[in-house]
Amino acid sequence: MKYKKLGISDLKVSTIAMGCMAIAGGITFGSQDEKQAIDAIKTAYNCGINFFDTAEAYENGYSEELVGRGLEDCRSKVIIASKVSKEHLKPKDVKKACENSLKRLRTDYIDVYYIHWPNLEIPFAETMGAMEELKQEGKIRVIACSNFGKNDIKNLLSKGRVEANQLPYNMLFRAIEFDIVDLCIKNNVSITCYSPLAQGLLTGKFKSPDDVPEGRAGTRHFSCKRPMARHSEKGAEKETFNVINEIRKISHDLNISMPQLSLAWILNQQGITSVVAGARNPEQVNMNVKAAETELTSDVLEKLNKITETLKNKLGNNPDMWQTKSRYN
Repeated sequence: MKYKKLGISDLKVSTIAMGCMAIAGGITFGSQDEKQAIDAIKTAYNCGINFFDTAEAYENGYSEELVGRGLEDCRSKVIIASKVSKEHLKPKDVKKACENSLKRLRTDYIDVYYIHWPNLEIPFAETMGAMEELKQEGKIRVIACSNFGKNDIKNLLSKGRVEANQLPYNMLFRAIEFDIVDLCIKNNVSITCYSPLAQGLLTGKFKSPDDVPEGRAGTRHFSCKRPMARHSEKGAEKETFNVINEIRKISHDLNISMPQLSLAWILNQQGITSVVAGARNPEQVNMNVKAAETELTSDVLEKLNKITETLKNKLGNNPDMWQTKSRYN
């Protein structure tokens, strides 16, 4: 496992982080065996992953509870990231949310505390003031943000320091490359990216758009006629699966799995510090870890960039995977 510095902080995080949303189950991911979830967390730690990502919003705190139980015995050796929801960004609500997360996580400090989404009805200065107070009190170590677009991150940085911006990024969705990556690099803000396998599309298990369950077909890749869609676009189903098929061929030629190839591609992109890869069992953890050890040649990277370029341009610079009117600014 490799490790990188988070922003300009003193935290060194594994380049593969364990995303802990899926282990909480829910409508998107389905039922989850609790023992398997805990085993996945422990396997990740034993494989060298030291960065665990959760949020109060993931199944109403259940994900945090699982993380707390899974890491209780090795708390001082890991970096736990959680997030405060956009509904809780008033100063008193930030502090209350943090206290609740601390209880669920069975710890007295959170290493990385993200503002989960911007809330433009609450001044950034007020939220950042509360976050700074939590930092002074030792309840959080590093302030970060998630889903902040180019204008939002500029405005947030004018109110205080954040060390990371967590954003959706994968070979099928490269919107952050238009504006946000360069801005984060310029300000020494690490990018930690989620949905690296495009909600399972890059596992290769779906052969056509019709194979994708409705819970995973709500992104702008799919038609707005899909039941779970929250956008108003025609989608790019044909283009998306043409790209998936090309990636599948490259994966086959290299004799590595599509998830391994997909995660390794992200790790080779500029500005990326850590990939938040979900895992629901030890086998999936081991698959994710292999990506950190995978070397891709410049020729392979160039080929992957080329075959995904048309889809990148079709979906455009809107960094919101789900909505036409972006929640980012």
